[in-house]
Amino acid sequence: MITFDDFKKLDIRIGRILSAEKVEGTEKLLRLEIDLGTEQRQVVAGIAESYQPDQIVGKEIPLLVNLEPRKIRGIESQGMILAVDLEGNPVLLHPEREVPPGSLVR
Repeated sequence: MITFDDFKKLDIRIGRILSAEKVEGTEKLLRLEIDLGTEQRQVVAGIAESYQPDQIVGKEIPLLVNLEPRKIRGIESQGMILAVDLEGNPVLLHPEREVPPGSLVR
């Protein structure tokens, strides 16, 4: 269990995927460029076995933006996308209707 104060520390915002490409030498990783309205972020996500890059460009997704950056396969990942885990496979989450990039998730 975490406290409500711990939960409030999470900065989750909606981002629009501008580009996506497979990470060379991997089967599971995609490198995403994500628009957050006031900035763009690069994120490495383990969704390549479930999504082709052209399937997700233009989609809006929730992104944890205040996660410490981490190098994955030599690429700096500047956040983490949120997805459902369905029997080990990711299913992306999307707002019910289009919202501006950078919108806060509460």
